Amino acid sequence: MTPEEHEARRLYELLQPGDRVEVVHGVTVGSSAHWSTTTVGRVLRRERRRHGLHFRRHPDDKVYSDVLILARDDGELTTVTMDEYTRLRRV
Repeated sequence: MTPEEHEARRLYELLQPGDRVEVVHGVTVGSSAHWSTTTVGRVLRRERRRHGLHFRRHPDDKVYSDVLILARDDGELTTVTMDEYTRLRRV
């Protein structure tokens, strides 16, 4: 785990509803297209969600992701999945 990943994990665990955060999420498509997107909002809650994103897994395998549910400044609700490409900071 890189220092950035460790810091994002630590901050994620400390977040409370009402905290304002900036999430920078790295996006990779193929082997050469890389960009990032930034989301700023107020934390509504954090969750661990079960999902089925993995291909050809046994039906009994349980796969979870940590997510943040945010309210953006314009009122839009958005969900951000925390992974190794996500940078998180309080604003």
